[in-house]
Amino acid sequence: MTGQSNDAPWQRPGDAPEPAPVRPAAARLVDPEDDLTPVGYTGDFGTTTVIPYQDPNQVVAPAAPTYHVLDQQEPLPYVQPQPPAQPVAAASPRHLAAEPTEIDPSEDYERQHAIGRRGTQHLGLLVLRVGLGVVLGAHGLQKLFGWWGGGGMASFRNSLSDVGYQHADILSYVSAGGEIVAGALLVLGLFTPLAAAGALAFLINGMLAAVSAARPHTFAYFLPDGHEYQISLIVLAVAIILAGPGRYSLDTNRGWAHRPFIGSFVALLAGIAAGIAVWVLLNGVNPVA
Repeated sequence: MTGQSNDAPWQRPGDAPEPAPVRPAAARLVDPEDDLTPVGYTGDFGTTTVIPYQDPNQVVAPAAPTYHVLDQQEPLPYVQPQPPAQPVAAASPRHLAAEPTEIDPSEDYERQHAIGRRGTQHLGLLVLRVGLGVVLGAHGLQKLFGWWGGGGMASFRNSLSDVGYQHADILSYVSAGGEIVAGALLVLGLFTPLAAAGALAFLINGMLAAVSAARPHTFAYFLPDGHEYQISLIVLAVAIILAGPGRYSLDTNRGWAHRPFIGSFVALLAGIAAGIAVWVLLNGVNPVA
């Protein structure tokens, strides 16, 4: 008897064994990756990116980044970062135009000088200042020395006493000397606001004295009985205080010679206050009563 293996299936004696299953000749092994999308296929709209299979044990050089038009758009030119500018020996005309322009001091002086030109204004201020200064100086010399038909200090002192001034002896010298000093300063254009304020105080007292000496005590403007002359001199003094001495003076480098403002108003008020205070304190008579 032919022995059979214990593992083989039972069969009758004389039956042919069943053939063992073998692989067909046309059969081949199927790779599961064949069903995957080929590498590099972007789809119909370029929005599908398939990562290919990669063996983790295989060392592969890093692939260059892929560029997709819809996924990675190119930046616009005006927002594209620019590399830092490298220092160059000669600057381009564009850089030169952006740099601040230096102002030539000589050109700035010429421009300011041209702005300061005011035609004959400074000449007119010179004539105004010298005219008032000469008138005041001549009156002071006439009272002090009796020149040009004046009566001298004795006659001037008696006139002050007759009007009602106290301390006429001292006041006569102060008044005559003050007129001479104020007139000289006005002619030179030195300390012009103070000189004109002092002249204004003298002129106010002179007009009040003339009004008080008139009989009856009435105020009139036109000459010969009016006070037109004293009022005209007062207006000249006020104009010099407000306008300044001008360029043709020793005060030409001071602020009040070019742009008189606050100081001129202070000098004007000081001159008016001094004239009224001297009359009230040393005379105290109402000139129109």
